[in-house]
Amino acid sequence: KARMLKKIQICLCCFFVSGILYEISLLSSCFFSYMPMSKHFLTPEQVLNVGKSIIFLETTERLEPPPLVSCSVESAARIYQDRPIILFMKGLMNDTVLDMNSSYTAFSLLSSMKNVFIFPLQMETVFQNTPLLQWYNQVVPEEEKNWVHVSSDASRLALIWKYGGIYMDTDVISIRPIPEEIFLAAQKSQFSSNGIFGFPAHHKFIWDCMENFVLKYNGNIWGNQGPYLMTRMLKAICNLTDFKGTEDHSCQNISFLNPQRFYPIPYPAWSRYYKVWDKPPNFNLSYALHLWNFMNRNRKVVVAGSNTLAEKLYKAYCPTTYKDLIEKARPRDFT
Repeated sequence: KARMLKKIQICLCCFFVSGILYEISLLSSCFFSYMPMSKHFLTPEQVLNVGKSIIFLETTERLEPPPLVSCSVESAARIYQDRPIILFMKGLMNDTVLDMNSSYTAFSLLSSMKNVFIFPLQMETVFQNTPLLQWYNQVVPEEEKNWVHVSSDASRLALIWKYGGIYMDTDVISIRPIPEEIFLAAQKSQFSSNGIFGFPAHHKFIWDCMENFVLKYNGNIWGNQGPYLMTRMLKAICNLTDFKGTEDHSCQNISFLNPQRFYPIPYPAWSRYYKVWDKPPNFNLSYALHLWNFMNRNRKVVVAGSNTLAEKLYKAYCPTTYKDLIEKARPRDFT
């Protein structure tokens, strides 16, 4: 009987330990099983430390995300349901009370999604323990020609270096999961974008990018701290060649993804997203689509019933945004 009792105790211990290990393995999925309101008690560090976050940045002061921003975040939340989707907003302060009942429709929409988190962007905190802090303490934002873009370029590097994951611009619509963990996105042959990239925490390439950001800083040249930075750093370690077809390239464990993955419509043709196609493309080779909002000087928007390519994308990949922000909008809202 004593031997039998001992065996039972051992079995119970094994079950107990197995249960603990199982619970740990389900941490990230359980993380999103809470009611949405519980998210308001979590800090950025608690969410980011779960790992594999998808990070978006809003470096203007606006608090109401435009429909394209909402669509980008919603599409990512739908494609990556087991990962935290984080929107950092510069205009949001710690004492700003905004939740699902906010008068900001897009803010309420995004807050209601279980894996979407909206946090203040506090740059001084973000740049702590990185080469960017000294630069940030010396720069004068009011004198910077491209501060919104430059501060975004810096913030995305620091956040990905500290926590890892994927950074996406707020005009990127996700359509299927990205299979790569360490990657840069080719905008064209031998030229890298910084509008979407993914790295694990503390990757040397991102640290080197931050050092070069400071060393070669010139805020008057648009993109010098962004795509041109990524390109010159990649060229420093890789012998880049032209893409011959739809293949991806790889160098020193970094995947350099074909332009078809995110930029099947190149920037000179950006307005085609806002036109009606006789036969819309299927984008079978793409993981996400960059809609080139920086080029959208005339502020073209998605209008319900217009049958444009962008409207079809909204309907397919961010249907809640389409329903709440597009279908319900009045014509005067687009002026």
